[in-house]
Amino acid sequence: MVGAVAARTGDEMSGPALLVTGLAVTGSPVTASWLLAGLTVSAAVGGPLLGVLLDRVRRPGRALAWCLAGYAGGLLLVVHALGRVPAGAVIAVAVATGLLGPALTGGWTAQLPLAAGGPERLARANALDSMSYNVAGLAGPAVVGVVAAMSGGMTATLVCVALLTAALPIAWTLPAHERPERGTPRLGASVLDSGGRGTSIRGELAEGFGAIVRNRALRRATAGSMVSCCGLAMLVVSAPVLAAELTGEAGHGALLLAVTAACGLAANALMARRDRPWDVVLGWATAVLGVGMALAALAGSFWIAVVAAAVAGAGEGPQLTALFAVRHREAPARLRSQVFTTGASLKITSFALGSAVSGPLAAYSAGWALLAGAALQAAALAVLAPWRR
Repeated sequence: MVGAVAARTGDEMSGPALLVTGLAVTGSPVTASWLLAGLTVSAAVGGPLLGVLLDRVRRPGRALAWCLAGYAGGLLLVVHALGRVPAGAVIAVAVATGLLGPALTGGWTAQLPLAAGGPERLARANALDSMSYNVAGLAGPAVVGVVAAMSGGMTATLVCVALLTAALPIAWTLPAHERPERGTPRLGASVLDSGGRGTSIRGELAEGFGAIVRNRALRRATAGSMVSCCGLAMLVVSAPVLAAELTGEAGHGALLLAVTAACGLAANALMARRDRPWDVVLGWATAVLGVGMALAALAGSFWIAVVAAAVAGAGEGPQLTALFAVRHREAPARLRSQVFTTGASLKITSFALGSAVSGPLAAYSAGWALLAGAALQAAALAVLAPWRR
């Protein structure tokens, strides 16, 4: 869990750090939002391929460690090139770096059954794992805000890289799959499935997507979370703009995101006590998130915006816990990493699309961007209903 917190805190820092750095160097909210979008949009390609790799190799933690190293190196290259080369080239580097993004999210969570020590401990471990996202979401923006205020966005990115590097040795020692060593497969190679038949990487990708599409609960949870995450991006991008409109200081937007994460952490702490009807929780948590975003859109003072951020966090935290619980419950064991990394990549890509749209909207009005995000939460709620299996 320590490694997951370090890696995810670095991941949570990377987006705000690029936003702050891009805004400082270019002075354009649109360019800054496209940097964030570039870092996340390529996850749709990277997630499924990473899932196949993690399901195939005997030591998935070592593959995660290499992904962490690649992601950290890509961030260093982005901040070094920003302002020195054309913005399009920097965004292209961010896109390449983002291919490894799902490893920092779904890649860790997919290893939870191996690290939990038994099915009876999985429910609590899942809630604690979800809390690690909230801890990262709390610490990441807060650290970016403090470091950027003191030393600038580039220094915040360096701190982010340091956290990713600190998680490397922990990822390297994660438990192994209980099957004979096959080695890391080449792209296009095939392995034998449980029935003794050869399965290509293309076939395994089809199986991973099929596991999500054919299972009603997984399909509904995945689609709903994608729509909701697209709307959540509008909260993230709009937070510094809203703070600037209300207080004159864009840095206070990091405080709003930290409040959201803190309330999500508190809500997940309550959820960790026992198992729950997770499909129902997924629905009502999405509704609460939408209410918080609508309240933020109508905020006339910074303190109302803080309350709105708290309401949004009370929904966003349990929503993530419920989503993971549904995936653990429904995913086939041999395709678990694919289900988690594919689901993570789809959410990250939805976040990227939301970031790209919300940049121009927030530049016009943070309130309009937040209302659009609240409308997307309502659409996600419609996808998730009925909430029962």
